Amino acid sequence: MSNECAFCQLNKYILENNLAFVIYDKYPVAKGHALVIPKRHVADYFDTTEQEKRAMQQLAEEIRGIQIAEFSPDGFNIGINCGEAAGQTIFHVHMHVISRHKGDMKDPAGGVRGVIPGKQKY
Repeated sequence: MSNECAFCQLNKYILENNLAFVIYDKYPVAKGHALVIPKRHVADYFDTTEQEKRAMQQLAEEIRGIQIAEFSPDGFNIGINCGEAAGQTIFHVHMHVISRHKGDMKDPAGGVRGVIPGKQKY
């Protein structure tokens, strides 16, 4: 636990298990945009344990079920930013689970490739 980490200070969750928890994103890009976060303070996904990865995956599937029930999405984006060059701004690993709807952007083809402008379309 880090005293300076915003995620380490949280104590109210949507879902949790022994090793991870889920919150809604403070700055959502879609209704129900959620974050799956390990309880242990660790900056990079690749430094999480296999147990933490499984715990995060379990909660990603559970929050997906909630998003389906509450928002009726047509699809999902799931992603993790690892490192400053990849856009990570809070250095406590977190997995984005973003519900998507037809028409929420003009042409979503290429999906997560859009993190690099001009590379989404191929």
